[in-house]
Amino acid sequence: MTSPVFSEILSGLYENKIIPYLGSGVLFDARNAVTGEPMPADSNSLILAMNNGRPMAPKLMYEFPRAAMNLELKRGRNFLGQFLSKLYGETQWTRAAVHNWLAEWKPAYVVDINRDTQLQDSYDDEEHTLIVGVARITASAFRFKIYHYDCSDYFEITQEQIDPKLPILFKPMGTPKPEANYIASDADYVDYITELMGGFAIPDFLKEYRKDKQYLFIGLPLNRDSERMVMSDISYGAAEKRGWVLNKNPTNKEIRFCQKMNLEILDAGIEELLAAVNSETLV
Repeated sequence: MTSPVFSEILSGLYENKIIPYLGSGVLFDARNAVTGEPMPADSNSLILAMNNGRPMAPKLMYEFPRAAMNLELKRGRNFLGQFLSKLYGETQWTRAAVHNWLAEWKPAYVVDINRDTQLQDSYDDEEHTLIVGVARITASAFRFKIYHYDCSDYFEITQEQIDPKLPILFKPMGTPKPEANYIASDADYVDYITELMGGFAIPDFLKEYRKDKQYLFIGLPLNRDSERMVMSDISYGAAEKRGWVLNKNPTNKEIRFCQKMNLEILDAGIEELLAAVNSETLV
């Protein structure tokens, strides 16, 4: 990847024309503050952490939602919520370099499909709007909750109460704070994606804001249907060229998908992106 392309993307990010979309890879350098173990974030490491370090059957190891569905059927839905809340809400993790970078310039809109709190921590000194995905609820047709952060606490608000001037943090797969809500098992994904496709999982103001924007997909594997479907619908209404994907070793399936979505695959990893960031002055 040439430096002019890096410069174009970084300029677009800092001008809030390009939206950072964070996958599990952005947490590659986050570690347990006590043991030094890497944070479980990708599908495989999450399954192992959920199953006490033991691999599950090959058909379940294929994807985290499938393995989570298996354990939900055996141990109940509360088991998944408790596991994720303990992992991401109670364990102390070192900061990921990508999140330190985001904290420096605080983009106006970030999509983060991880379930940890580092993105929220990056904005803990600034008012912001938090949107959290929810699934399998009967109290509302919508599949999201909206919170206002006042630099001290989160308060649930309605779409009509949103301040359009504040940064937007979108956590579609959930977070442990201010209250634990997660999209984890196959059943969660089916419900959430169905409503996402129907327009009930994204607030109306965000549907307007995202029009004609481009995206930089950072640390996002695109070889599994659940992540591809979520990405496709969340970035609906993007510019004709949807954006760029950092991927040094794309599979044939990923190449075909990116061609279909009009995404440019960049032969670069997160480390190269951070190196480019460090070599340029923030705008």
